[in-house]
Amino acid sequence: MEFITAVSDFLWGYPVVIILLLTSIYLTVKLKFFQFRYPVHIFKQTVGQIGRKTRGDGTITPFQTLTTALSSTIGAANIVGVPVAIMLGGPGAVFWMWVIAILGMGLKFGEITLGVHYREKNAIGEYVGGPTYYMKNGIKWPLIGKILAGWYAIFLILELIPSIMVQSNSVASTIEDTFALSPLVTGIAVAFFVGIVVFGGIKRIGAVSSIFVPAMALLYIIAGLIVILMNVQAIPAAFALIFTEAFNPTAALGGGAGAVLAETIRWGFARGIYSNEAGLGTSPIAHSAAKTDHPVRQALWGVIEVLVDTLVICTVTALVVIVSGVWQHEDAADGSVREALTARAFGEAFGPAGSTMVSLALILFVFSTITVVVFYGSRQAEYLFGLWAGTAMKTVYVISIIIGAIGGATTLWTFLDIMLFMILLPNIIAIVLMSPKIIELKNEYFKSDHYYKKDIREEKELKAGK
Repeated sequence: MEFITAVSDFLWGYPVVIILLLTSIYLTVKLKFFQFRYPVHIFKQTVGQIGRKTRGDGTITPFQTLTTALSSTIGAANIVGVPVAIMLGGPGAVFWMWVIAILGMGLKFGEITLGVHYREKNAIGEYVGGPTYYMKNGIKWPLIGKILAGWYAIFLILELIPSIMVQSNSVASTIEDTFALSPLVTGIAVAFFVGIVVFGGIKRIGAVSSIFVPAMALLYIIAGLIVILMNVQAIPAAFALIFTEAFNPTAALGGGAGAVLAETIRWGFARGIYSNEAGLGTSPIAHSAAKTDHPVRQALWGVIEVLVDTLVICTVTALVVIVSGVWQHEDAADGSVREALTARAFGEAFGPAGSTMVSLALILFVFSTITVVVFYGSRQAEYLFGLWAGTAMKTVYVISIIIGAIGGATTLWTFLDIMLFMILLPNIIAIVLMSPKIIELKNEYFKSDHYYKKDIREEKELKAGK
C-alpha cells in the first residue's frame, strides 16, 4: 500500500499539474483567449438568460445543467482543500489557483463543446453525452476512439466507488463529531435521500440541484463574506500577501511549512484543478443534457462553472483563512489542524455556531457531490451495457455510501487518486486530438450570422426599441 500511495502522490504532484497546465494554455491560445475577449457576452448568454425561454433541444435547462455540474465540483475541496494549499504553498498559492482557473476555462469550454456536439438520445429519449460519446463519435480513428471511450467509462465507474465511500465517511465523521450521531445511521440516511434523487433520473437531479446548489453556495458565500468584513482592516494586507508571496514565497510559512516558488505554484494549481474538475470530463456528462441550439452556447456555462467554484467560493475560503489569521496559529501546520482552519476561522467569528455552520456546509456540499457523481457513474455503465446497467450501478453506489460511512473497504480508498489519473489521461488525449473540432465549433458560433452576431443585433434592436 505504501507503494500505491507513493505512486498516487507522485502522479498528483507535478505530472498532473503540468499536463493540465499545458493543455489549458494550448486550448486558451488556440481559442484566441475567448474568455478575455467575450466576458460580457458570456454573462449575457448564461446568467443573463436565467428564467428566460431556452433555445434548442435537450432534456433539462442550461441552468439546471450548471447547478448539476456544480453539485459535483463544489465539495469538501472548497472548504478543506484551500487552507491545506495555503499551509503547504503559502498565501501565494491562491494567486496561482486563480491563474489555473482562468486558463482552465478554456479546457472546460472545450470538453463541454465536444460533449454537446456529439451527444445522443438514449432508449428513453434523454440526451446523453460526455467523453465516451465524443471519443467514440469524434475521433477520426474509430478503433482508438472506442478504446479510449471504454477505458474512460470503466475507470470512472470503478473510481466512483471509493470516491463515494470517502465522501460518505467524511460526512459521517463530521456528523458524529458535531451531533454525536452513529455513522451507520448517517450512512443509511444519506443513502436513502441520495437514492430518492438519483433514481428519479436527470430531470429530478436537475430540479433538485437548481434549488439546492444556489441556496447552499449563497449561504456559504454570505457567511464567509461576514467573516471577511469582520476583519476588513486585514483585507488590503491579505491581497498584498497573496500577490507578493506568489512570486517571492518566504522560506517558512504557517508555522514552519517550507515553501519555494515551485511548491507555491504547484499547490495553487493543484487546488484549482482538483476543485473545478476541468480536464476530468465529468461536467460534459451533465451539460450534454441541456436544452441548447449550439454546443458553444452551452459551453459558455462552463466558464461560469469555473468562476463560481474556484474564483468565488475557493477565494472566499482563502480570504476567510488569511484575514482571520488562523493560518498563522502555532499549530496550523499540523496535518489534522490545517484541514480544519476554515472551521476555526468561522468559530472565532461566530462562536460555537460558526464551527457548526462549517460542518453543515461540508455535509451539504458532500451530499450534493455524491448525488451527481452517482449519476455520472450510472451514465458510464449505461454507455457500456445499456439502461439496465445504469440502474444497477446506481444501486451499487447507494450501497457504497453505507459501507463508506462505517469505514468499510478502506483498502480501496488507496487506489482513488490513481484511478482518477486513469480517467484524466484518456480525456486529455481525446481533447488534444479533437481540438480542431473545438476551434471549428467556436468559430462557427462567433463568426456565423446565426448565433453571436445575431445575438448582438437583437441586443441593439432591443436597446433601440427602448
